Amino acid sequence: QVQLVESGGGSVQPGGSLRLSCVASGNMFSISDMGWYRQAPGKQRELVAAISNGGATNYPDSVKGRFTISRDNAKNTVYLQMNSLKPEDTAVYYCKLTKAVLGVSAWGQGTQVTVSS
Repeated sequence: QVQLVESGGGSVQPGGSLRLSCVASGNMFSISDMGWYRQAPGKQRELVAAISNGGATNYPDSVKGRFTISRDNAKNTVYLQMNSLKPEDTAVYYCKLTKAVLGVSAWGQGTQVTVSS
């Protein structure tokens, strides 16, 4: 059973930066795809960044150029560097591990990010 623990959320002013971290237990991390999602009140959960087990990344247009996802397989950790934050980035941010071929999927508990002046 994979467990994911996010950290690094908090409150920041518009234009500020935050770096989220997500640590995975077990030995699935290096062979799995990882993603960061967010969910704002009253809205559906949406993908904000993804990184494959080979390091390929993907971002929606809403965060492209501002957010960067990276991974450190030696530390079983995926990061989300968020720059130029906007009030509309306010949400609970979740990390997700997926190894579809093995039918493995796991979510973290989420970390709150609030962007407000």
